[in-house]
Amino acid sequence: MADLKILETFPNPAPHRDFIIAHTHHEFTSMCPMTGHPDFATITVRYVADKTCVELKSLKLYFHAYRNEGIFFEGATNKICDDLGKVLKPRSLTIIADFKARGGFSSVVTADYKAAPVKKSSKKASR
Repeated sequence: MADLKILETFPNPAPHRDFIIAHTHHEFTSMCPMTGHPDFATITVRYVADKTCVELKSLKLYFHAYRNEGIFFEGATNKICDDLGKVLKPRSLTIIADFKARGGFSSVVTADYKAAPVKKSSKKASR
């Protein structure tokens, strides 16, 4: 199973500016959990970094870890989004998974990362 510990980061070279980083991986493969047949996809990672950026070799190895994993399109896309969100804590992140046609259907699954809201202090006012 793909593990987020595979993912490595490096410092954002321009944290004072919002800029879009887009990486497209054309060799994503996973297995259909129902049939065991291979599924092929092009995965695009689009994000605005906060403090860190993802290192590409580690991203490639992370994607390759799905090769023999039985997982639905929707599950793979959302797991990638969750894992990259946890590792990068980006200002914004979108994963677009464009799966090759199988059984007459082609599928595109898009997942957006939303950072957890910052909890406000719940201190009671003293009287």
